[in-house]
Amino acid sequence: MNDTALPQSIKDMIAQVQQKMAHRPKLAAMFEKCFSNTYQTTIKRLQDGTTFIITGDIPAMWLRDSACQIRPYLSLAREDEHFYELISGLVERQLQFVLLDPYANAFNEEENGHGHQSDQTEMHPHVWERKYEIDSLCYPLQLSYLLWKASGRTDHLNETFLAAAGTIIDVWITEQDHEANSPYTFERPGAPAIDSLTREGKGSFAEPTGMTWSGFRPSDDACVYGYLVPSNMFATVVLGYIKQIAEEVFSDTALAQRAHDLCEQIEGGIESYGITEHEQYGSIYVYETDGMGHNHFMDDANVPSLLSIPYLGYRDVHDPIYQNTRRFILSKENPYYYEGKAASGIGSPHTPEGYIWHIALAMQGLTASSREEREKILDILEATDADTGVMHEGFSADNPYEFTRPWFSWANALFSELVMEECGLGLQLNV
Repeated sequence: MNDTALPQSIKDMIAQVQQKMAHRPKLAAMFEKCFSNTYQTTIKRLQDGTTFIITGDIPAMWLRDSACQIRPYLSLAREDEHFYELISGLVERQLQFVLLDPYANAFNEEENGHGHQSDQTEMHPHVWERKYEIDSLCYPLQLSYLLWKASGRTDHLNETFLAAAGTIIDVWITEQDHEANSPYTFERPGAPAIDSLTREGKGSFAEPTGMTWSGFRPSDDACVYGYLVPSNMFATVVLGYIKQIAEEVFSDTALAQRAHDLCEQIEGGIESYGITEHEQYGSIYVYETDGMGHNHFMDDANVPSLLSIPYLGYRDVHDPIYQNTRRFILSKENPYYYEGKAASGIGSPHTPEGYIWHIALAMQGLTASSREEREKILDILEATDADTGVMHEGFSADNPYEFTRPWFSWANALFSELVMEECGLGLQLNV
């Protein structure tokens, strides 16, 4: 695609931002480039009417990334039929992939056998990678709900949605006792430990807590302990979405009750096992736990994260435990919080030590409780693009010209969301 192919609704949004950001011309120019990026470079409509979105520099579709990449366009879906069809086509494609294999995180456009076919797990030629991550199942449900509330339409809430919602609940119930009930294992021979699960692919041992188990984080890195708290938080939010859709769209009381019951169990597990007392910060959420007293204290740049709790909708930004947790993860107590000559922020074991992620900076801005903090984050984002006009994956805290992934659509999309929020043009939902 090229600039002339941009729909008028995208051009109109860019014009509105440029008007409101006239005092910050570089930021306005970055928004134009980032907001256009997903549409121009990653989206493909398939012959069956569904939508396939690559992550950028990898030619596969991640359930998580594709939902995040297209999220800024939800604001256009009410007035622009093209964007409703584009997003509903993505929802349909995502949910079809969930039904194909709910344990997979990334898929090929066709059954071509591309990707990690040598991994020791039950691979399928349509699957690029089969790392089981709770958030991979959360994001299509979230996108389905947000499209409904943004557009006022329910065309996309169809039999595919019902089947996928039931399958996701089944998987999450199974994974409440991974040790006893799960068929899932994953090993990648010869790879770094972070790319494979221990105990012949079963993962580290975990006792049932009410939460649901995850093999991998939204970074695609292996969990240290099986209960990934921010992903379980996200699961409770989307189970609430399933309940509301089941009641208001389908009048399906059985599905609504299943979603409600599982939500209660997972939230009970989070509140019982996912909170601990920190000597400096008080009550905080842990990143991972195993239900046996072992906790992992950190936060990762990828979303869902502890930083993103209010963005996900689990707790309000002013919630005291969230605020305690936020202070912890934005400090040197978090092993992946880095401070340098150019910037300070959260990175990830997925990228080199000392590299800060633009996704985490944008999320810090989106969850800021003050205008001053949000504007400070915008200043950092503007100053760390390495004169490319776009966001990257990670960059050196000392030198933003040293970065990973020059083409990373998710980071561009989250930056766009932050700028739209700053301009008062963020997503409006009929809830």
